Amino acid sequence: MNITIFGSGYVGLVTAACFADVGNEVLCVDIDEAKVARLRQGQIPIYEPGLTELVLKNAAEGRLRFTTDAAAGVAHGLYQFIAVGTPPNEDGSADLQYVLAVARSIARHMDGYRLVVSKSTVPVGTADKVSAALREVLQERGATPEFDVVSNPEFLKEGDAIADFNKPDRIIVGADSPRAAKLMQTLYAPFNRNHDRVIVMDVRSSELTKYAANAMLATKISFMNEMANLAERIGADIEKVRIGIGADPRIGYHFIYPGAGYGGSCFPKDVKALVKSASDADFDAAILKAVEQVNDNQKQTLYRKLRKHLGSLQGKTIAVWGLAFKPRTDDMREAASRTLIEAIWADGGKVRAHDPVAMKEAQRIYGDRPDFALLDSPMAAAEGADALAVVTEWRVFQSPNLGRLKQLLRQPLIVDGRNLYDPAWMKSEGFVYDCVGRPTPAA
Repeated sequence: MNITIFGSGYVGLVTAACFADVGNEVLCVDIDEAKVARLRQGQIPIYEPGLTELVLKNAAEGRLRFTTDAAAGVAHGLYQFIAVGTPPNEDGSADLQYVLAVARSIARHMDGYRLVVSKSTVPVGTADKVSAALREVLQERGATPEFDVVSNPEFLKEGDAIADFNKPDRIIVGADSPRAAKLMQTLYAPFNRNHDRVIVMDVRSSELTKYAANAMLATKISFMNEMANLAERIGADIEKVRIGIGADPRIGYHFIYPGAGYGGSCFPKDVKALVKSASDADFDAAILKAVEQVNDNQKQTLYRKLRKHLGSLQGKTIAVWGLAFKPRTDDMREAASRTLIEAIWADGGKVRAHDPVAMKEAQRIYGDRPDFALLDSPMAAAEGADALAVVTEWRVFQSPNLGRLKQLLRQPLIVDGRNLYDPAWMKSEGFVYDCVGRPTPAA
């Protein structure tokens, strides 16, 4: 298959590398000349386990190429994937300008049938807008090539994207023509050998499926955080509650860990966009609004705990373990660490931080400043700090040398946004340990 992918960000690059790895000829098109130059030199702009090796392998073997030439991209691929960003507007709606710009570019150069595939996360009705943009430009050209537009949302978890693409739970295809559906089934056949994972539906249902999936997962997280906050006030242990309810197969254990709030590039943006879509349809999405409100509040929980124990943070130094919004990624978009760090600074405090992979991203976001130090190990970050805040559940944080940690901290205070440690154990080691939704052990 000849495949063109517009956009070489997270979704586009993973999609391109995985399609190329099963033998397809893939051409990535991006308007960022510097990014394309770096990709041609083997420099991968994002951190994702296994992605660098996959890109380098398939580029070396000639199946994966990068260009800024949109005309070459349209000429290359029967399949024209749109995988560009849809950043939120101020009102929470998805900004479709880049999606529609790609559609117009395809229409300017196509000279025969093309299957246009929307991989970007977009609101319901976007495929109609893409079709309209294609038709408008074709009419201006006086050209009459046929096309289909399908919705093929991605369900990639950052940190596990390669495995998710190669062994998907489901492959959603929104298609309004049998030809388009058949072409998509053929394309995904190498990823569909064990049993049929392709679910074909109408385009609008496919577009909503992506938003509904992320909104459901975000809802589970906010619900557990709500329960954790209640548990703290009534003396229950949310970890025991989690195990108890997770044993019910109707609920399950996935996404019911309480913590410091969800972040990343998907959940916050997609919940906002779905709320806006509901509003545009004259529907009040009350549950989704509550999910968002609970999450915004939860991101303040570690700062509130620090204030509870230390009072004002003026002149205090806080060690922060974890900057990425989750392990196995360097993504800090909407991360709980950013809410905490900025609250500490606003209160006059300083931050010493460590993250296994996200420190370069933190440096890019915040630059050089006297109240922010990035250290090369967890213990180095803890040295001389008035308290430790655990924000991301990286494995390297899960079994620290507590004796050494206690010596390095000015006072043995840990606020844990991921419930990594046993409260009784921490108390026996001489720490003041404040986590999420778990009672403090009796003296």
